[in-house]
Amino acid sequence: MAALNALPATAGLEFARLKKLTGATDGNLGAHIETLAKAGYVSVEKAFVGKKPQTTVTATAAGRGAFARHVATLQEIIAGRQV
Repeated sequence: MAALNALPATAGLEFARLKKLTGATDGNLGAHIETLAKAGYVSVEKAFVGKKPQTTVTATAAGRGAFARHVATLQEIIAGRQV
């Protein structure tokens, strides 16, 4: 989510790029993306480029909001304030 939130709202990242950024396996990353998609936090677009499948993941408005709240909570914890 951090990588997706660093992009403009309409931009996404390809599965291969996310895999490289996170160091996750195909299966692990796929499971995380599926969970985030079911929660409405990301949208997943599947297409073919030439004969190769390409999956692009984009943070939704709901996902960006949830991530912002998560970061705010972490900042509160780091600052030593009760949450």
